[in-house]
Amino acid sequence: MAAFIVSMISQKGGVGKSTLARILASVFASLDWNVKLADLDISQGTSFRWRGRRLENKIEPDVPVEQFGTVAKVLALADKYDLLVLDGAPHATKATQDIAKASHLNIIPTGLSRDDLDPAVILAHDLVKSGVPRNNIVFALCKVGESTTEIDEARAFLGDAGYDILPGSIPEKTGYRRAADQGRALTETRFASLNQRAEELAQGIVDRISQLSEDTGKAQRKRSAA
Repeated sequence: MAAFIVSMISQKGGVGKSTLARILASVFASLDWNVKLADLDISQGTSFRWRGRRLENKIEPDVPVEQFGTVAKVLALADKYDLLVLDGAPHATKATQDIAKASHLNIIPTGLSRDDLDPAVILAHDLVKSGVPRNNIVFALCKVGESTTEIDEARAFLGDAGYDILPGSIPEKTGYRRAADQGRALTETRFASLNQRAEELAQGIVDRISQLSEDTGKAQRKRSAA
């Protein structure tokens, strides 16, 4: 059975793409899924270097991370894993469309300012125009402040644009940065409250994967019965 493919994509860098990829990969690795985190940003290799710190600090579970120059090379491994998590390049390119079309779920992280939200929505619209199902796109709020009003306004903005938003949000916290520096995911910090916030968002992704997998299974059974 081919892997379920989840991609983290963005129109700009620094919005939490690699952070989300590492959360998701570590959560499923802890559930004994055969997971591969594919780092497609060859120039920076953020997730790849994070895994080195994780190994150095002997953090379990191990999260296999590999750098890839092309999407095709990642997809060639689809039958070897249960889950492929693609950490895309920091700027939208033609390859971003290729990634999105090959993925069962595309997560677009964004901050709360219009400088973040506008390009994120433009990217989503472009993907839909290129043939990516709208249901396969979901937004995640990352690097937020403490203003619930601002968070609610961002959710309303994205909802008005026609897209779903994952529950929860990832705030800017020293504890998260310290954890990442050690090779930990944001669900693995020393602080229960921070773990809980990251886990809420992670659970939203898990639920989305479950729903999409169920929908795919129903569609396949319907085709087989036809």
